Amino acid sequence: MIKQKNNTLIIVFTRNPELGKVKTRLAKGIGNKNALEVYKILLKHTDTVLRKTNIDKLISYSVKINKDDIWDNTMYMKEAQKGTHLGERMQNAFTNAFKHNYEKVIVIGSDLYDLNAMHIEKAIEALNSNDLVMGPAKDGGYYLLGMKTLHQTIFKNKNWGTNTVFQETLKDLEDIEDLKIEFLETLNDIDFAEDLETYPIFKPYL
Repeated sequence: MIKQKNNTLIIVFTRNPELGKVKTRLAKGIGNKNALEVYKILLKHTDTVLRKTNIDKLISYSVKINKDDIWDNTMYMKEAQKGTHLGERMQNAFTNAFKHNYEKVIVIGSDLYDLNAMHIEKAIEALNSNDLVMGPAKDGGYYLLGMKTLHQTIFKNKNWGTNTVFQETLKDLEDIEDLKIEFLETLNDIDFAEDLETYPIFKPYL
C-alpha cells in the first residue's frame, strides 16, 4: 500500500528472512543457519542507512508482507513483489510507483554492507540531471537502479542472477536516443563466503 508523502520513493527488494530460503549461494559455504544470521545483519544495516534519508520508503517482500519485523511500520510502506522473475518484479514495482505520481523512483537490494546514505543521496541528486542512475555491483549486476520514467527494456531478456546483467542492461539502453545515465561507485554484493572475509562483523560466521 503506497501513501505518498514525498516526490521520491526508494524501494528495497528483500527476501523474507527464513531458514534455508535466503542467501543460498552463501549458504553453500557457511551453512543455512549462518547465512540467515548474515542476512539479518545486512537487513539491519540497510534499515540503518535508510533511516538517515528523508524520502518515502517501501519494503518489497519476496513472498509475503511481514507487519512485525525490523522495518518500522510508521516509517516504511510495505508490499509483496509481483512477477515470476526479478526483472518482471522490478518492472511492476517501478510501474506501480509511477502510477502514484512519484517523480523519482529508486530500487536497491538488501545485501550490501558497503551501502551508505551518501549513495542514496547521490542517486537522488543524479536524477535531477539524468534519466537513469545505476550502482554497479562487483559481481556483474547492480545494487541500485533509479529512473524518472519507466524504461521497460531494462527488465527484458536478462539472465538474472548472473555476472552479465549490468553489461546486458547497458547494451539494451544504447538504442534509446539522448538517454543520460550516471553511475555510482561499484560496491560488493554479499553472495559467497569469500565476500565476508574483509568485514570483521561477519568473521564469526565463516
